[in-house]
Amino acid sequence: MKTVADIMTTAPIVAEVPGSRSDAINMMVRNKLTGLPVVRASDGKLMGIVSRRDIFRKFDEDQLSLIMKRECITVTPDISVVNVANIFVSKRIHRIPVIEDGRLVGIVTPTDLLREIAEMKTPLTAEDAIRTTCVTAYEGEPLAYTVVSMRISDVPAVPVLDIKGKLVGILTDRDLFSDQTADAEAMLRLGIKDSELAGYRNVLPLFYAATDKYIPDETTVHDYMIKDPKTVFKKTPLNDVARIMIQKDFGQLPVHGTKDELVGMIYDVDVLCALTGNANE
Repeated sequence: MKTVADIMTTAPIVAEVPGSRSDAINMMVRNKLTGLPVVRASDGKLMGIVSRRDIFRKFDEDQLSLIMKRECITVTPDISVVNVANIFVSKRIHRIPVIEDGRLVGIVTPTDLLREIAEMKTPLTAEDAIRTTCVTAYEGEPLAYTVVSMRISDVPAVPVLDIKGKLVGILTDRDLFSDQTADAEAMLRLGIKDSELAGYRNVLPLFYAATDKYIPDETTVHDYMIKDPKTVFKKTPLNDVARIMIQKDFGQLPVHGTKDELVGMIYDVDVLCALTGNANE
């Protein structure tokens, strides 16, 4: 059986403490990452982990040591892929530092495990893996309202419905970062000093939209959603779901039924039940 050592990313990119929110943001943007291990600058000891959602939750805090999660879960390189998949599924986290002899030697993410699932055969389908209540948005509602709803619900994406309840789009935390990046002053508020880095769509958009003063009152969900999103059928095998997520770099996909009705959302950590076997728990 494969272990974490076989799939992890070695020598991971890190943020350091003491450090600032801006330091972490710039490191994520430069390397197209959504989270980082945090180490002590003096000796490289792992101190915690920080993600874009941690920064979003503590929008007014600048010190990285006060934003990061200190009590982060770690694993050793010899833990099996099934055991680490169980951690991802039960804790619904998206990165785990790998420690050996007290040193940070790697990091493992759900994507590393999706590659394993894409190559395996499984009887489980998309509908078997849906584990969370689906939060939706209406395409005509104010974006500021939806952002608050996403933050309260702690979801990174919402399917968008029209007035008849038909799926017409998806709004993810990536999409909120799109055309606002042309404003150099706004980018400086984000802590991003190099405006050329602002085009990366997968870093810290919810941080930008965390307060309504940055969102014009007339802005609606329709203005930012991705129209006609990629979906999967409820009977799609999980190995195919894994392949799509890897190919498209998606962390979630809407799931539809036989009449194209929205059934729910499936997330990358949900797909890992193909390894653990604990579907719909």
